[in-house]
Amino acid sequence: QVQLVESGGGSVQAGGSLNISCAASGDTSSTTCMAWFRQTPGEEREWVATIFIRAGATYYAQSVQGRFTISQDNAKTTLYLQMNSLKPEDTAMYYCAAGGCAVVGFSRGYNYWGRGTQVSVSS
Repeated sequence: QVQLVESGGGSVQAGGSLNISCAASGDTSSTTCMAWFRQTPGEEREWVATIFIRAGATYYAQSVQGRFTISQDNAKTTLYLQMNSLKPEDTAMYYCAAGGCAVVGFSRGYNYWGRGTQVSVSS
């Protein structure tokens, strides 16, 4: 089992930056990659970015490419998402996920989920 706890969400004005974190604990050696997803009320969960834990390779949704950066600490137990040039449409609950990544950009590729941290961007 892997436990994931997000933190660092908050409110920011458009054009601003925010860095959110995800602390992983438990049997993290069983996971191949970690990712960020986001979701707004009434909408499907949307993939944001993925990092492969050992190789460090990163992948981004087109909507955040060039603005967001996914990274991990050296111990590979904390995941980060640096969000720059934020837009009102980035407003969502952001979830951390971990798993085998059979499919990178879809929820079914991840076995473990955090409870989310809210990011709100005002215009």
